Amino acid sequence: MIEIERKFLVKNNDFKTEAFKQIHIKQGFLNSEKERTVRVRLTNELGFLTVKGVSSKDGLSRFEWEKEILKTDAEALFELCEKGMIEKIRHLVKSGNHIIEVDEFFGENQGLIIAEIELNHPTEIFTKPTWLCEEVTGNIKYYNSQLSKQPFKSW
Repeated sequence: MIEIERKFLVKNNDFKTEAFKQIHIKQGFLNSEKERTVRVRLTNELGFLTVKGVSSKDGLSRFEWEKEILKTDAEALFELCEKGMIEKIRHLVKSGNHIIEVDEFFGENQGLIIAEIELNHPTEIFTKPTWLCEEVTGNIKYYNSQLSKQPFKSW
């Protein structure tokens, strides 16, 4: 499946009052090379194994495959992950016909807030909330796999 997504920095906490759900996420990377990223994620009580391919030149799309796994399997796979775990709370915000996922990072990435919106096609129009700031789509330093290696606090 091809994922089409745009990423933005968030300029304030206004999104929190608009969020209809929060999900605690812990994730690690079995492989963080740009050709194929393999991620292990634990969200509340569900585990996921995700494989992502290389991004398109504009950073808008890439192949993504995801499979739900047992929580115990995800926890066991964390032991094999590369150094640098990611912990964040994902706030889900409805915006027009879309859901914006706002990730508030913790640990070594404390202070970083990134919003992502999945689209059906690259030129799709969407309602942009006032709390969205600079677009960082395609900027590799904002990829979770890179944040695990070069955390926000080290910038």
